[in-house]
Amino acid sequence: MPSVAEKLIRSHLVEGSPDAGEPIALRIDQTLTQDATGTLVMLELEAMGLDRVKTEVSAQYVDHNLIQSDHRNPDDHLFLQSACARFGVWYSRPGNGVSHPVHMERFGIPGKTMLGSDSHTVAAGSLGMLAIGAGGIDVALAMAGKPFYLTMPEIWGVRLTGELPDWVSAKDVILEMLRRHGVDGGLNRIIEYHGPGLASLSAMDRHVIANMGAELGATTTVFPSDDATRAFLAEFGREDDWVELVADEGVRYHVTDELDLSSLEPLIAKPSSPGNVVPVRDVAGQDLYQAYLGSSANPGYRDFAVAARMVEGRSVASHVSFDLNPTSRSMLQDLIREGLMTHLLQAGGRLHQAGCNGCIGMGQAPASGRNSLRTTPRNFPGRSGTREDAVFLCSPETATASALAGKITDPRDWAAETGMAYPRIASPAQRAGWDEQLLVPPVPDGKGPPRELVKGPNIVSLPGLDPVPDVLEAPVLLKVGDDISTDEILPAGSRILPFRSNIPAIAEFTFEQVDPTYSERAKPTMADGGHIVVGGTNYGQGSSREHAALAPRYLGLRLVLVKEFARIHRQNLVNFGVVPATFDDPAAYHGIDQGDVLRVRGLREAIRSGSPILVTNTTKGTEFTVSAPLSDRERNVLLAGGITTWVAGDT
Repeated sequence: MPSVAEKLIRSHLVEGSPDAGEPIALRIDQTLTQDATGTLVMLELEAMGLDRVKTEVSAQYVDHNLIQSDHRNPDDHLFLQSACARFGVWYSRPGNGVSHPVHMERFGIPGKTMLGSDSHTVAAGSLGMLAIGAGGIDVALAMAGKPFYLTMPEIWGVRLTGELPDWVSAKDVILEMLRRHGVDGGLNRIIEYHGPGLASLSAMDRHVIANMGAELGATTTVFPSDDATRAFLAEFGREDDWVELVADEGVRYHVTDELDLSSLEPLIAKPSSPGNVVPVRDVAGQDLYQAYLGSSANPGYRDFAVAARMVEGRSVASHVSFDLNPTSRSMLQDLIREGLMTHLLQAGGRLHQAGCNGCIGMGQAPASGRNSLRTTPRNFPGRSGTREDAVFLCSPETATASALAGKITDPRDWAAETGMAYPRIASPAQRAGWDEQLLVPPVPDGKGPPRELVKGPNIVSLPGLDPVPDVLEAPVLLKVGDDISTDEILPAGSRILPFRSNIPAIAEFTFEQVDPTYSERAKPTMADGGHIVVGGTNYGQGSSREHAALAPRYLGLRLVLVKEFARIHRQNLVNFGVVPATFDDPAAYHGIDQGDVLRVRGLREAIRSGSPILVTNTTKGTEFTVSAPLSDRERNVLLAGGITTWVAGDT
């Protein structure tokens, strides 16, 4: 009696046994890359000597790096388009929108697997897909026809009952999950939603919930493919792609939870963590500078249409920046045709092009020390582009009511004061289509001469990486606490992301938000045995960006010792030859200070055998053990110095 997740895994299993905790390998049907991570993916495909991708569908989106303040971003756009032509990949041009909703509209198919070099790839689970975020090199291997390796997660069944009350929406569902379980509650788990409450949730409602499963640390989130899925595909003329996929009766989950939708209220995540969730009424009345609609976490037509109806005939407060970020070109066309965009603009909205924009600090940064309410998935420190930011995460209803009131406001209170009835939004009778000049299809295999890659001056080949040493004696260059995100390891934003295809340049920003001196202090270690980083729990949460592993590795990072890793970052460390180890006794963390010198002997043999690794703190004269649980494949990759070296030696 398998669940939906188990059916998806079993139908794509190529190695291993699908028992929780066991190593498995999956066949991948589709891949997704975006421009902040895709340039490295394409360079990796070039290094592999790949002629053409082996997947059913691979799509490259330009949605993160849209600001063209100099040559770097447009040069990379040209490089990506040339790589798509060379390798047989769909190319979504700048301005088409955020990868996740666009892929859902155009390519998502129930029952398929997808691997994406973006942690929010998991949003496609809303269509009954098994969609997983991973580092770019893992995605490149999938594009080359290789399986994806992971540890079989537990299946966490969340039973939904009831219906959402007025002024409560899908964002409040996932915020409630984060309020209950925190940012690491989903580690090593697949979340599967089921139960009678699903009937009232549209496919785009499910997208909101699945998208932010990444903020719970989950491997992915899965919904069944049912009538809601079918209706969504029909809107875009793709009903023939629909297949039913539901759990069998009597399925037993490893972990269970139940959520009564009718009991929910408007919620908000306070700065600076998606897990810092409270009722909106707890913070109501605080001043407001910015209200921000859009992002992959709230990309649906109804998310903007509800806001448009709320502001119709009204104006936002004069001191509030009301930022509108349409998430796909087709959805923007729908809003214009239905007259809803006019209401948003007349109310004082600031319209930006379809893309990720301020969600990853690419413009729209808030003023220093001023509150920003956003419908984005993350509010990690400084992610907005403002170093000392105060970003709250909330629903479109809460953001819009607050913009109108000029202060943080529970939308139910705003509705009571204004007499506004909750807007009931139906999808347009006809959805906007896609012009293939904007969403460029792959050149048919064998048609035309091989395409040359167009490389601007900012595109630099990947650095060579040497194997793991047998003896490591190195300083602890940095010690950090719990829940360190990849945004803190290597920030995004308009100042930094343009260097994503230039590792030596982007490495200069490593750990900038945590310790601005890190990169300068690290450089001497590059030729002198390297260095070590020590961290707490959930180290590396957030984005899938492999730059957060590759940049510090370039600067000499050889070993990371933590209490617990986030899944994708741990794998990225392995992929680039950095040993990811956890303390056998978490108390050992407290016995290490930044600047201590640690020594490990027999490191390569310990990796081969899987035995505990003895670490000597030569500064303090103490010893402790750590472990690096690895699959056989991971051991070989790590010992080779990284996956690019391992692949070259394996072919």
